[in-house]
Amino acid sequence: MFQKSGSEARILYWFLIIWTALNLLQASLTGLHADEAYYWLYSKFLDWGYFDHPPMVGLFIHIGEWLGHSALNLRLLTVIASTLGVYVLWLIVKQQGENIKLFIGLVSSILIFHVYGFVTAPDSPLLLFGILFLYVYQRYVYEDRAKWAILLSLIIAGLLYSKYHGVLILFFTILSNFKLIRRPSFWGIVALSGLLFVPHIYWQFENGFPSLYYHLFDRSAKPYRSEYTFDYLAGQLLVAGPLVGWFLYRVAFKFKGNDLFLRAVKFNFVGIIVFFLLTTFKGRVEPHWTLLAFPPLLIISYIYLQNLKLIPGWLKTTALINICLILLIRFAFMFPIPGLKNLKMIRGFSSSKAWAKEVKEKAGDNNVIIQGGFQEASLYDFYNNTTRGFAYDTRYYRKTQFDIWPLEDSLRNKPAYYVTYDSQGADIIEDTLKTKKGIFYGRNIKAIRTYQKVNIRTEPLTDNWKAGGLRSINIRISNPYQESISFSNYDEKWKVYLECGFIEKGKVLQFNPVISKFNKVVVEPLGSVTIPVIIRGPAKPGKYNLVFSIRTEPFPGSRNSSMIPVNIN
Repeated sequence: MFQKSGSEARILYWFLIIWTALNLLQASLTGLHADEAYYWLYSKFLDWGYFDHPPMVGLFIHIGEWLGHSALNLRLLTVIASTLGVYVLWLIVKQQGENIKLFIGLVSSILIFHVYGFVTAPDSPLLLFGILFLYVYQRYVYEDRAKWAILLSLIIAGLLYSKYHGVLILFFTILSNFKLIRRPSFWGIVALSGLLFVPHIYWQFENGFPSLYYHLFDRSAKPYRSEYTFDYLAGQLLVAGPLVGWFLYRVAFKFKGNDLFLRAVKFNFVGIIVFFLLTTFKGRVEPHWTLLAFPPLLIISYIYLQNLKLIPGWLKTTALINICLILLIRFAFMFPIPGLKNLKMIRGFSSSKAWAKEVKEKAGDNNVIIQGGFQEASLYDFYNNTTRGFAYDTRYYRKTQFDIWPLEDSLRNKPAYYVTYDSQGADIIEDTLKTKKGIFYGRNIKAIRTYQKVNIRTEPLTDNWKAGGLRSINIRISNPYQESISFSNYDEKWKVYLECGFIEKGKVLQFNPVISKFNKVVVEPLGSVTIPVIIRGPAKPGKYNLVFSIRTEPFPGSRNSSMIPVNIN
């Protein structure tokens, strides 16, 4: 398998075994992150796309769970992908000289490789396909053969089906070598990989391009804060290695690639790091978004250190301490100890199972509606192996895949147990749940009245809206359900209201009632109705985004429209 006999092959062999065993142990003993539970729900509703991401992570989990329902099986393909990725990285760097101990030291020192050795997210397959891309490109750039072109096409499709960030490695690779466009095989790669990605594009079209809207508009609405940039820089040093990351970055930025492949490696490293640095001027950037820059970082660091006559003793010592620190952190997640188990980061992985069982005990066999984002509802579903937990995405949050899945449809007008973060007044509280995740409040509702999937659109809004003034516009209300819906409050226990709010610099202002005949509207199944409404604009001039919300008691209201840009004069 390793095409090399002797101690180098044996050392690599044992390292891969230890790496795999450690990740399997971690995958089994570490509680799920909320995002992982959310992606588990992807696997229960396999599709060509999802609101937040392409579908590869759902397929990864679905395959692993063929062996049964558990955290280990959810993460199984991630563990396998991590081991395969490490091995392929070795195949790449060994072309520059074989030093297996140096390679193992670098892999073990980079924190983000440990994280995606077991955590299952879209980044898990993204990392594998990113490494495979570099491996095949290393051959294709010098050997223009059909087999490499076909493999690249398949890998590029894998990248794009894993996470949209995959397009960055393609962009910076082409940027590093524009002569690629002269190759007929290059355009063959573009055509084949594009053809393979058509099912996802069609899914986006069928669902109104929700991912495009979310990533380009909904999550980019906050004003710049200097901490976004400082946090990003600090996070990059941390995920590169708590103690050695600064040194690896210093080496990588000074490195000069002396051939086409290494030029592509350097372009990808610098390009991805700088791209996300610039993105901090539009909002917060998570440290792991630069994941595809770390295989290039390892390759560059390996070449630099391999070419040294003698690796400095202080670097060896620092790297060893760095690895021990990472292992200590990993074991703290598996075996929470006093003094560490109450840290927010660790508690988030360890307290969810008990919380989910406590909620289940109160809810019984009822459907469960949990106020907030997707996190708690997803954890409830995973730990109870069900899909009866539903996330009520409030108008102060954002839309999620729960707004697309056929979950709300199945619980409308049915009984459910409602769980909230706040008491919302003593008249609706039945239970106070004191859990490791904090205090939650719950109550049984006999008949759920929600309109979370109803979509509201407006006519184009001109700029002649005066501050604090009234504005009459037409809105179109679309019913996505298979039954007619009425917004009448006659003889209804839970009243429904049409409200709107304005978003200024990413902050949602107060929601207020809309003047209209909304409560007389009936919309036929899959039909639409247009009605006039009167809205009062914000008191001060400026640029805002208008959002419509249908609020049904006792819920806080859902977001039923996209953000509509308006100028208040």
